[in-house]
Amino acid sequence: MNIKVVAVGKLDTNCYILSKNNSVLIIDPGDDADKIISNIDKFMDVVGIIITHSHFDHIGAVSSLLNKYNVPVYDKTNLKEGINSVSSFSFEVIYTPGHLDDAIVLYFRENDVMFTGDFIFKNSIGRTDLPGGNVADMKKSILKILKYPENIRILPGHYASTTIQEEKKNLEFFYSHI
Repeated sequence: MNIKVVAVGKLDTNCYILSKNNSVLIIDPGDDADKIISNIDKFMDVVGIIITHSHFDHIGAVSSLLNKYNVPVYDKTNLKEGINSVSSFSFEVIYTPGHLDDAIVLYFRENDVMFTGDFIFKNSIGRTDLPGGNVADMKKSILKILKYPENIRILPGHYASTTIQEEKKNLEFFYSHI
């Protein structure tokens, strides 16, 4: 699987374009639909859009992309916790409320990569003081992620990538102090 990151919108949201076997899956198209479209090979088949959570900076280009590609949009409402697949893409969905009650993480086991939206960032976690945020849920979500292998690369909704190993101490600290 090939992963391309395109920073979009005023908040530089990481929109991820995954390609595999001539299929494309878009994760968190926050804004700048034309920029996202220009990063997709015109000979590839867009098979779906996945939203990690419903904040404006992660969904802003959904309507425009639907007008162009007419594909399903996936989020917590239609992805079960556990193994899911969209076309040739197979991934685990982990419900991770805390930053927002509809937050999910996508774990692509064969690539050792997690798309965490605004749940985990390099050296930080998502805010819990916004509407829909919840400290108790965030703590439960942190515990879920700490059970995964440390070599997994984390691709967050903003900023640079990291790994569970690099974030383990931070996550344990946040768990104990929030």
